[in-house]
Amino acid sequence: MKQSRVPEIVSTVEARMREPEAPDEVVDKTTESAAAILHGSTHRRIIFLDLMRAIAVIMMVQGHTVDVFLAEAHRDPTTTGYWLWLYLRGLTAPIFLFTAGTVFIYLFTVSASPSRRNPRITKGIKRFLLLVALGYLLRFPSLNPFNYSKVSEESWKTFFAVDTLQLIGFGVLFLVILGYISEKFRLNAYMLFTLGGIFFFFLYPFTVPINWADFLPAPIAGYFYAGTGSNFPLIPWAGYVLFGGVLGTLLARGYFGKNPKRFSLVLAVVSLSILIFSRFVDYASDYLPGHYAPAFSWLGLNIMRLGLVMMFNALLALVTASIHTVHPIIIMVGRRTLLIYVVHLVLLYGSAWNNGLARYYDKSLNIPQTIGAAVMMIGAMVLMSIIYPRVSSRFKALIRKRKQN
Repeated sequence: MKQSRVPEIVSTVEARMREPEAPDEVVDKTTESAAAILHGSTHRRIIFLDLMRAIAVIMMVQGHTVDVFLAEAHRDPTTTGYWLWLYLRGLTAPIFLFTAGTVFIYLFTVSASPSRRNPRITKGIKRFLLLVALGYLLRFPSLNPFNYSKVSEESWKTFFAVDTLQLIGFGVLFLVILGYISEKFRLNAYMLFTLGGIFFFFLYPFTVPINWADFLPAPIAGYFYAGTGSNFPLIPWAGYVLFGGVLGTLLARGYFGKNPKRFSLVLAVVSLSILIFSRFVDYASDYLPGHYAPAFSWLGLNIMRLGLVMMFNALLALVTASIHTVHPIIIMVGRRTLLIYVVHLVLLYGSAWNNGLARYYDKSLNIPQTIGAAVMMIGAMVLMSIIYPRVSSRFKALIRKRKQN
């Protein structure tokens, strides 16, 4: 009986995709649909962005799920399967961050209003605050927000560590600031974003020796380096968000819509150039003294990942150049990236208010069991993305009805 309702749910999703969004709806800037307004009244969906967002979040869900459940005995980097999984997992965060920057600045730019009247600036700042707050809430150390007497030092360290949501939040803030500067002083926006990305990438080798906690409080120091336990400090990870803004600017200016195949080929050539440059940086690192050698090697790795992410975008853009629609489920999965991210983390790792699956099955499953767990987690997140609009619309209708009464 439950399966018979799936077509009805999908039909509802398709109908909602054709409906205009309410102007006062709070939209997730990292996941809002890329239904384009390429100057004037020409509407065209950037299909490869829909696919990229969906792919990025699915990669993240499976990566976290496998990492939680797969037993140590099966984590052998010399085996092809695990090595490939490890390699692809290294690309998950760059794809996620790059796509977040692309989608945000794309939607920010197609709003024709000047910045002082552009509601996306206000929404961007609100999104920054929301993402940072959610990032800390996921690691809140106490069940009782008014009692911290039993919180250990390790729990406080975990709470103040900077993770993906805080990073994207600040990335959005940087994009808003640079976008405002470009308009205020009539500067080239994508050049500003490019310089910003280069700044965060190339700052890394020169800040490695700095122990930021020596002269900054630990919660602030965590934004500059991994020494306090941060997974994604601004240096160099914010660079991916800013580089994503470059692609978002070009898409918003209609370069893809004018000639999709040519745009894809140019993007592929630029990506290839970045990959070649990454090899040069990695090669040069062998001749550098002291800490600069491993630091520049890591820089080369990040540049290579940037090139691979851009090449992936180029390939998807080329493949989807002649496609004018995509299944609404793919769009909904991409649109609910923030929701999927939060829910799957709470399910896997838990929070101050619940025990995650990692508490009971941490690194305890064999390969078939782990694959099954990953498939079930992905399926649950996709189903949630399909059902969410239906539940949300009913909830809003109920609220409106109560207000009227």
